[in-house]
Amino acid sequence: MNEISYNIYVAMKKIKLEKIRKKLDKLDDKFLLLIKKRTLLVNQVLLTKTLKNQIIDKKRIRKILSNIKIKSRKKKIDTNITNEIWKSMIRAFIKYEFRNFKK
Repeated sequence: MNEISYNIYVAMKKIKLEKIRKKLDKLDDKFLLLIKKRTLLVNQVLLTKTLKNQIIDKKRIRKILSNIKIKSRKKKIDTNITNEIWKSMIRAFIKYEFRNFKK
């Protein structure tokens, strides 16, 4: 491969990478909207709780993670990825609930 061909190849790879990154950025924007919607629902749940010890519901967490694993398998998504994402999200929302508990 001569230098010109190589430079064109590198430029094309860079353009392709930028297109993929723009798609990822658009997807991230959608994730942010979903997180906003989830936060609004968590706020509603938080209003129903009268004691701080109601914030962490281990049975509910196990059920959520189990459902996510089943759904991930059905959709052929790496279950390690979805498990880590949901555990992280659950932890973040638990911390959010503790910060915003007003009773």
